[in-house]
Amino acid sequence: MRWISLVAGIVFVALAFAAATRVADTRDGLIAEVVTLFSGLAGVSLVLYGLFARPRPKPAAAAATRAAQARPPSARDLAIGAGGLGLAAILLGGLFISAGWQWAALGLVILLPMIAGSAYLCGRFLLANR
Repeated sequence: MRWISLVAGIVFVALAFAAATRVADTRDGLIAEVVTLFSGLAGVSLVLYGLFARPRPKPAAAAATRAAQARPPSARDLAIGAGGLGLAAILLGGLFISAGWQWAALGLVILLPMIAGSAYLCGRFLLANR
């Protein structure tokens, strides 16, 4: 399944590049722009899935992997969480300075999943070391 996704993603990216040559300020050009954007999005998503997806574990091995995944929080969790929070602060600060508070608020909404995940990693590390 990963190879099929990878090949389909490459085809979509090639289609996006082909459609980009027809973008113009006409009705057909605007349709080509939409095709470019959507096929590029689908292509990149499929390529990333094809490259980084892991095969699903077998049902018998699922219980063993759950026990193996329950590891104590490490300093790596704290570093990744703090790095994510720092990156979010830099991005939101740049948006606030360059575009104003409205765009910073929109950026906050978009970055909320990253901020929540980073805060979870920091909190998990801090609560484990009590």
